Amino acid sequence: MRAVKMPAGAMKVARPGRLVALGFSLLAVAFLTACSGPPPGEKPLRAVLVRDLSAVAAEPVPNVYAGEVRARHESDLAFRIAGKVIERAVDTGARVVRGQVLARLDPRDVELAASAAVAQLAAAEADLALARAELKRSEDLHASNFISGSALDARRTTVRAAEARLQHAQAQAASAGNQAGYAVLRADHDGVVVAAPVEAGQVVSAGQPVLRLARPGEREVMIHVPESRVRDYRIDQEAMVRAWAADDRTYRAVVREIAPAADAATRSYALRVSVPDADDALPLGATASVAFAPGATASHETLLPLAAVTAIENVPTVWVVDADSRLQPVAVEIGAIREDGVVIRAGLPPAARVVVAGVHKLVAGEAVRTIGETQPVALDTAR
Repeated sequence: MRAVKMPAGAMKVARPGRLVALGFSLLAVAFLTACSGPPPGEKPLRAVLVRDLSAVAAEPVPNVYAGEVRARHESDLAFRIAGKVIERAVDTGARVVRGQVLARLDPRDVELAASAAVAQLAAAEADLALARAELKRSEDLHASNFISGSALDARRTTVRAAEARLQHAQAQAASAGNQAGYAVLRADHDGVVVAAPVEAGQVVSAGQPVLRLARPGEREVMIHVPESRVRDYRIDQEAMVRAWAADDRTYRAVVREIAPAADAATRSYALRVSVPDADDALPLGATASVAFAPGATASHETLLPLAAVTAIENVPTVWVVDADSRLQPVAVEIGAIREDGVVIRAGLPPAARVVVAGVHKLVAGEAVRTIGETQPVALDTAR
């Protein structure tokens, strides 16, 4: 056989192509090597915020209810007549004095009625004057035997009827005058306007509340107690009141009134708690908490934040951290749900470490790193 000779130019072209392909391959390997990170290490433990019940003093949980600060005496003010409100001179929160004008009705109708009553009074007075003059002439004629006694008696009866009509007209005129005065609503005592449900331009009926006026002086907090607990309270029972706006102050209080019937909508009983030493830090309309000493059966109850309780298959559950620092769900029995947390009646193990935040993200058996609820906030550099 005869060997085939390749042209010298072909060898020169093929070698650079191989070098270029080899260079691209090395560059791709180097790029992929640079993009890949170090081998994965151990995943850091999840940090959870816990409350150590063993470090919390085992004190009975008081019964706390939120209520509204109200005056001991309040009255709804209304017009005695119907009409259209043309002016409301005060707003909610205004302080008023006795006799101050609070609102006005359109006076045109009552002024016309008063004018008509005055005209009827004038007509009655004129009729009585005529009847008396005719009686005087009849008496003179009877003395001269020109008329009979029965005619004289008729004149006397006419006078008495005219006198009665005059008295009726006088009463009508006085009533119409009072009606005109009723078009102006005045404060019957000093106080503070706590509600103003009617605006200018609104047509109101007689007796419809226009303003609510609270007397200054003794104040109280109105709370609502569920049916299951209303029997735990009695008149003159002591309590402590704390305003939400000034939670650094507390006031001594006593139960003044317990509603004899439940509210039709909420099925709860209203309690009025009197605060004799209330001051400006407990203003009208403010929200306040009323705390009662717990009963004998409340020593095993525990108060936890609302975020610490969840539901697993419709069962109230809390998450605890066991001795091996692993998460375990525990079914509990809850009591009252309050503005400061939820009361746990039973189910919590003694000296448990309860997770108080992020419970919806937890997994049973997961190892965690606990952070005490009272520990200062620090940056988590491990994650």
